[in-house]
Amino acid sequence: MLKIPCSDVSRRSFLRLGASGLGALSLPSLFRARDASARDGRAPKDTRVILIWLEGGPSHMDLWDMKPQAPAEYRGYWRPIATNADGVQITEMFPKQARVADKFSIVRSIHHGDGEHVGSSHIMLTGRPGASAVDQSPKSPSLGSVAAKVAGPRRSGLPAYVVGPQASAGLIGGSYFGGSYLGSTYDPFETRAYPNSPSFKIQNLTLPKGMTLSRLEDRRRLRESLDTLRRDMDRTGAFDAMDQFEKQAAEFVTGSAVAKAFDIASESEGTRDRYGRNDWGQGILLARRLAEAGVTFSAVNLSGWDQHVDLKPKMDEYLPKIDAAVSSLFEDLSSRGLLDQVLVVMGGEMSRAPRMASGHSGYAAGRDHWSNAISYVLGGGGVKGGRVVGATDPRGEFVVERAITPGELHATIYHVLGIDPAQQFVDRGGRPVSIVDDPAPIRELF
Repeated sequence: MLKIPCSDVSRRSFLRLGASGLGALSLPSLFRARDASARDGRAPKDTRVILIWLEGGPSHMDLWDMKPQAPAEYRGYWRPIATNADGVQITEMFPKQARVADKFSIVRSIHHGDGEHVGSSHIMLTGRPGASAVDQSPKSPSLGSVAAKVAGPRRSGLPAYVVGPQASAGLIGGSYFGGSYLGSTYDPFETRAYPNSPSFKIQNLTLPKGMTLSRLEDRRRLRESLDTLRRDMDRTGAFDAMDQFEKQAAEFVTGSAVAKAFDIASESEGTRDRYGRNDWGQGILLARRLAEAGVTFSAVNLSGWDQHVDLKPKMDEYLPKIDAAVSSLFEDLSSRGLLDQVLVVMGGEMSRAPRMASGHSGYAAGRDHWSNAISYVLGGGGVKGGRVVGATDPRGEFVVERAITPGELHATIYHVLGIDPAQQFVDRGGRPVSIVDDPAPIRELF
C-alpha cells in the first residue's frame, strides 16, 4: 500500500481524490494532490541549492582533509593553512576560501565503497546504488529531479532545475542528473553552452525559425483535443512531458524572468573578473544568478578530476579557479542577504587514494580511485559555518569518526529545501520507494 506523507498531501487534498482508492493512486494523481495542497495555503520553503559537481573525484587529502604528519607518499605536495574558522585547516591552494571558511563547513567522513565512476556517480547523485559499467542506466532520480518534482521552481516562469553546461560528461555514458522513473518532465534544463564565451546564449530561450507564438498555441490546443485518446494509448508519461515542455517553452519565450537570469553579461566586469574569466568561474557565477532569480536547484558540472597521473600540474591549474569562484560565491551570497536561503554543496562521486600512485608512461604521480573517505563542503541555507564533521585515520584512508552515508547527505539537502526525505514515490514497477534510505540529515551542521 502506498504511503501518503502528510507533508506532501494535506487531508483536504487527499479527500479530493474521491473514490478512486488509495491503491489506484498514480503519479499524476500525486502531482494534482500536491498542487491542491499548495492551493490550501501551505507555502513552500523559499530555499535553493547550488551543487558544484567535481566530476571524476577530488582528493580529500589535497584539499579538505590534509595529513601533514603522514608519510610523504600520503601527504602529497601541498600543506594546510589556517582559516578564519577556529581549528579548521584547508589546502594552501585555497587562500581565498580560507578567508570565508566561517561561511561553510566540511564533512570529512562520507563513504560508499564503490570504486568506479559509473556506480559512484549514481550513488552520490541519486543517493542509491544500482548502476554499473555493465548496466549504466539510471535506476533512481537525481537530487535535482526530486527537488523539481516536489518543490518546483521558487519563482514562476523559471525552470526548477538547471545543469550547466550539460548533464553528462566523458567518464560515464549516461547521466545521473535526470529524473529516472519520475519521468523526463523532471530532467534538468541544460544550458548547453559555456558562459565564459562572448557569444554565450541559451538556445532554448528563442523560438525555432518559422515558429510563432500562435503556432505554439495551436499545437497546445491540438494536444488538448486529443488528450483522452493519447493518454489511453501512452503509458510512459511521454505526452505529459511534452505538455510540460511546451508549457515551459511558452513561459520562457514570452516572459523575461529566464532571459534575465541567464544574462550573465549584465554582471559588472569586476564581478566577472573576481569569479574568474574561465568556464568554471563563469559557470559558478551563472549558478548564483539562477539561484538568486528563483531556480530551486542549479548544478555546475565541472569535469577533469580523475587524476591518476599528473596530479600536481592539474591541481595547480584547477585549484586557483575553484578558489576564486567559490570564495566569490560565498561572499556574494552573504553580501546580498542570500546566504540563509541558498545552500552551496561541493564535491564529487568519490575521492582519490591517500597513497600516491607512481607516474607511468612519462607522466608524473597521481592518485587512484578511493571511496572509503570522501570530503564535501556545505555552506548556506541554514547550515552553520566553520565546522568540521567526521574524521579519518592519520593516513586519511578510512573514516574513524561519524561515518556518513550519501543518503544522509541527500537528507541534509532535502531538509534545507523543506522536502520530507521519508516521503515516497512510485517506481517503474509500481512499488512505493522512499526518497532516501537514510532520512536523517547531518544534525551537526544545524
